[in-house]
Amino acid sequence: MKNVLTGRVRWGVLGTSRIATKHTIPAMRQSGHCRVVAIASRTLDKARVAAHAAGIERYYGSYEELLTDKDVEAVYVPLPNTMHVEWSLNALAAGKHVLCEKPIATTAAEAQKLVEARNRTGLLIEEGFPFVNHPQWDFIRRAIKAGEIGKVRAVTAVIGFNANNPEDLRNNPEQGGGSLYDVGCYPINACRIVFDAEPVAAVGLFEMDPVFRIDRLTSAILAFPQGHATLTASTQAGPATDGSHQHLGILGSAGWMRAEFPFSHPVPTSCRVYIGDASAIGSLPTRERVFPALNQYQLQAECFSRLVRGETAAAWPIESSVANMRVIDALFRSRTSGAWQSI
Repeated sequence: MKNVLTGRVRWGVLGTSRIATKHTIPAMRQSGHCRVVAIASRTLDKARVAAHAAGIERYYGSYEELLTDKDVEAVYVPLPNTMHVEWSLNALAAGKHVLCEKPIATTAAEAQKLVEARNRTGLLIEEGFPFVNHPQWDFIRRAIKAGEIGKVRAVTAVIGFNANNPEDLRNNPEQGGGSLYDVGCYPINACRIVFDAEPVAAVGLFEMDPVFRIDRLTSAILAFPQGHATLTASTQAGPATDGSHQHLGILGSAGWMRAEFPFSHPVPTSCRVYIGDASAIGSLPTRERVFPALNQYQLQAECFSRLVRGETAAAWPIESSVANMRVIDALFRSRTSGAWQSI
């Protein structure tokens, strides 16, 4: 794709959700690569309030109006999960690059439509996983590739927080709520990155909320060609703050690695990655790396905007998002069957 434009990428935002107004838009405004020029809501008043609060020039009372704005080059889609594919497709059809919140879809088949639209339009589309842009993940990948812990044999991952508000979309099954969609997608993606491979089978154990009818606690085992991954995700366990309890452990044939804050950073926070080589005793590391507090949302916006401008930056093709959804599909099939499912 040839890019002839220069300067900051001009962004439009479809929706006034908390993730957009409290995290992504402020992060974009801090970046020298982005300029948020428009925001839309399904009601003009909500769009006006959000625009004034964020210092955004233009606001629209419908998503369609924003997509006709010729000044908007790229669109951020923070809508409910069940609306991600529809409005990502609409944005691509309108000639806009797309950064869509996770999970990219509610099924792999839906996500595949975005691959076809990307191929048809030649535009960029990525899923909003800010954590992959954090330098700790470049460190983890490089350490594994360098053989510091030998061959990866097993991964364990946990993420959990408390979201008990009945008005929260994450507690609405009709809008793609539940632990697996909301936070389980993080460790699934992380395990795929660590193994640098796709799992071949999965089995899940789900605890359903009797009132919200969403999975409030989900655990899973993923079978990879060279090892196993186990993960647990919950929207009703852990802290009730804006953050979440997180853990990532990697067991290698000649050591181990542990990340204390590997996934979502709603508040920029310093973090550490610990490595224990073949001489390590128990869980005491032989090496550690400290990372300063960084805004992952800003890193994500900058990386995507650089790609829009044709610059060199880390890219996460939409095919990876489809692969992540295939795992989620398999786990939901496992909930029904109670058995292992091929991916």
